[in-house]
Amino acid sequence: MDVEQHALKVLIAEDSAPDRLILATIVSNAGHIAIPVTDGVEAVTAFKAERPDIILMDVLMPNMGGVEAAKKIREIARDELVPILFLTSLSDTDSLVECLEAGGDDFVSKPYNRVVLQSKIKAFGRMREMHTTVAKQRDEIERHHNHLIQEQRVAKQVFDKIAHSGCLDLSNIRYSMSPLAVFNGDVLVAEVSPSGNMIILLGDFTGHGLPAAVGSIPLATTFYGMVRKGFALPDILREINHKLHEILPVGFFCCATCIELNFAEQTMFTWTGGLPPSYLYRYKTDSYDIINSSNLPLGVLASSSFKAEPTRIELDIGDRLYMWSDGVFESRNAEGEMFGEDRLHDLMQELRGKNTLFDTILGRVHQHIGANDKDDDISLVEIIIQNIEVVPENTDAILSQSGMQDWSMDLTLSESSLKEFDPLPLLINIVTQVPGLQKNSTFLYTMLAELYANALEHGVLGLKSADKHDPRGFTQFYQERKERLAALEHGSVKFEFKHEASEDGGLLIVVVKDSGEGFDVEAREQKKRAEAKTRDSKTVYHGRGLTLLSSISEKLIIHPPGNHIEVHFRWKATV
Repeated sequence: MDVEQHALKVLIAEDSAPDRLILATIVSNAGHIAIPVTDGVEAVTAFKAERPDIILMDVLMPNMGGVEAAKKIREIARDELVPILFLTSLSDTDSLVECLEAGGDDFVSKPYNRVVLQSKIKAFGRMREMHTTVAKQRDEIERHHNHLIQEQRVAKQVFDKIAHSGCLDLSNIRYSMSPLAVFNGDVLVAEVSPSGNMIILLGDFTGHGLPAAVGSIPLATTFYGMVRKGFALPDILREINHKLHEILPVGFFCCATCIELNFAEQTMFTWTGGLPPSYLYRYKTDSYDIINSSNLPLGVLASSSFKAEPTRIELDIGDRLYMWSDGVFESRNAEGEMFGEDRLHDLMQELRGKNTLFDTILGRVHQHIGANDKDDDISLVEIIIQNIEVVPENTDAILSQSGMQDWSMDLTLSESSLKEFDPLPLLINIVTQVPGLQKNSTFLYTMLAELYANALEHGVLGLKSADKHDPRGFTQFYQERKERLAALEHGSVKFEFKHEASEDGGLLIVVVKDSGEGFDVEAREQKKRAEAKTRDSKTVYHGRGLTLLSSISEKLIIHPPGNHIEVHFRWKATV
């Protein structure tokens, strides 16, 4: 016997006693175990009891013939490979075909040749062993696959709890996320900041499944945590980039487009790294502005090299922004042809400004793919610029008495902190620890932002609000702000907070003092009244800060010489 092959169980179904003895001798001499039976019925019974490795089956036998017995054995064996070699003296084609169709694998002609029979047993033994190995590997792969799918489902459940819809259910947003795997390589997160601005990030991670989950979960937690605390868009991008650069292995990153929309002022800040260009449809001119990527994807660069400054874009009511992942135009049909950028851009032009554009793009892409498997995740987002009010999520739906009640706090920022630190997220996070103030986070953020901007820009840096007389002056104002802040050597801004709780709410008093020279309050009021009489219908870009503070606070006090402002904000408790 071949030392590399173990002894096989060979079932011999032969009604002729001499032939049965000859076959059993040949099998035993080859080192295998012979299991002789006299007809098909005994063959089926022996197969159930012994589970042989190979079967030698005579075609013509009493009680049950070999063809019928082979069919029953195949039903019992199911996916198990058990080679059946028919023993026959038949030579007509129809009989041989019937044997093969019944489940036979080969023939052994009478009279039996010892060498041929032993060689066939050896060959089919190797085939059975190979099949068994492949079946074990298949089962192992299936177990690993099921385990991987389960891990992806768990990761997706965690991600879905973190990256809920946010503000994506607003009427002016439409989106479609078509995942290639259980866990999507594309990610779309959106939330309203305490300032009332909407921030949206569309990302496309390298890979799918768990590799994408590794990055998507920290991206979502960082995004939602920082947006809700009022961090600026550049700070959010820097922190996400830092975490992905630390977490992801080399070669893994996230192509992304992140935008911040201020519907009240009709402005947008946008940052794109690695994703295809976005299209901004201009309602007034019936044309598109193309917003190209000018940065590397998130997670590629270290923090010291990462550029997070967004681009500011003026908007008009009726404008529409379209963002997508590269899975849209890289979708392939049965012939391997991509949908292509040209086809997508032609469609954009054909339906320019139409309400049906979003649905048509999705329909055409899926029509192009047909029944084929997708090569990549397909994500598409449409945002319509409208006069809508967006409100941050109220996490204090039921008033709790477990937070701060009566308290006070002082915070002073010197020039080094003014250059590098944005205090607004910290301050809004502290202030909203008061039970019930969470629902007023938008007003509080606006109030603190105006107070800080007034103290820093006009007090410490000495900038003039009138310089923001038009969009160009607005840009020049912030360029000058950046330069003066970088060159600042002396200066400070001090915050003083005091909160007094009452049975029906509370009173928050905020005092802001800056190191600037201040201004003549009476002269300012006279100038403002004069400007109001001559003001035309043009948009005014300056002089609105203190007016806004007056409108949202109970009391606004400007202490001489104008660098000391006190604001009283009273709130009512609701259950």
